Amino acid sequence: MPAQDSIAAGPLNGTRIVELGAVGPVPFCGMLFADMGAEILRIGAPVEPPGPPIPRDKDPMARGRSHLVLDLKNDTDRGRLLAILSRTEILVEGFRPGTLEKLGIAPEICLKANPALVIGRMTGWGQDGPLASAPGHDPNYIAITGALYAIGHPDRPPYPPLNMIGDYGGGALYLAMGLLAALLHARKTGEGQVIDAAMVDGAASLMGMAYALHANGLWRDRRGANLLDGGAPFGSTYETADGKYVVVAAVEPKFYRALIEGLGLSGEDLPHQMDQAGWPRLRARLAEVFRTRTRDDWARLLEGSDACVSPVLDLSEAPHHPHIRARGVFAGDTPFPRAAPRFSKTVTRHAPQDGGPAAALLQRWGVGTPGDTR
Repeated sequence: MPAQDSIAAGPLNGTRIVELGAVGPVPFCGMLFADMGAEILRIGAPVEPPGPPIPRDKDPMARGRSHLVLDLKNDTDRGRLLAILSRTEILVEGFRPGTLEKLGIAPEICLKANPALVIGRMTGWGQDGPLASAPGHDPNYIAITGALYAIGHPDRPPYPPLNMIGDYGGGALYLAMGLLAALLHARKTGEGQVIDAAMVDGAASLMGMAYALHANGLWRDRRGANLLDGGAPFGSTYETADGKYVVVAAVEPKFYRALIEGLGLSGEDLPHQMDQAGWPRLRARLAEVFRTRTRDDWARLLEGSDACVSPVLDLSEAPHHPHIRARGVFAGDTPFPRAAPRFSKTVTRHAPQDGGPAAALLQRWGVGTPGDTR
């Protein structure tokens, strides 16, 4: 494949990716690849459905792409896309199942243009099954995997955990893993393939440990009643004197002992750590103690110790935490997380957007001239 410019010489330098316009996990996956040095061409329709109300030049998830408009309902532009794909290693799309087929660019047609092409198809429900063509969003997808039911307080309805589990964890990250695995296979064998990346599959996979514990009688089908879901008083959040919160994760016995010592409770007659019948009394006592100091007071006293206590920070505070600042986790005047993970030999960074006229873009990708870019 042609070498990429040296502006982003990351571990994916030289990898060419075409991203068909989409929202959610597809652009997030594209951002990860761009930060690792891939050259990405995002192809949009002449008129696209509305997305998040953030201008593209201010949207970090849109960074690192060249942008080209093609009307894939038009024979000429479809031909241009297939010509581009003949010089591409990865195609990513996030349409409903059957959309590529209706447009005349079904996977088998794309693979005919480039037999080594890796095609990632990102959906919520998957390419088949009774709900495959149904609309939905992150909470819908995680609801039928058991993940949504398991998250929240026992006396309140389940609460969607942002869009972390469906869109990004079970969607974008599993898509990225599948694409890279298939890319290794294609480079070794010359054989491309299609990845059916479904958020329901990824979310269920993320629940693997919970299902293993449940199958062995170690996980109750109740929210807030288990070791890792906030049910354990030594693995939960507590309000502090100033109305803010700390989180405790003192699961192992030595960490639990450090927590009890740090809270000044060593001499008290408390329930045994793993005595679930005593958890309500233990929780009440811990809550009482945590309300005696402010969040930042507790952080100064216990953060970094074996007690495993951390302040719960909001989005304005988090970029300024000393550890976050020391590692440079955020960047920019309007802080946004830097590229992750970090590599010892190659560069990961926020790749700049690569605009330019359509003619220059198409020449770069070995194709004739269309009408417009965006």
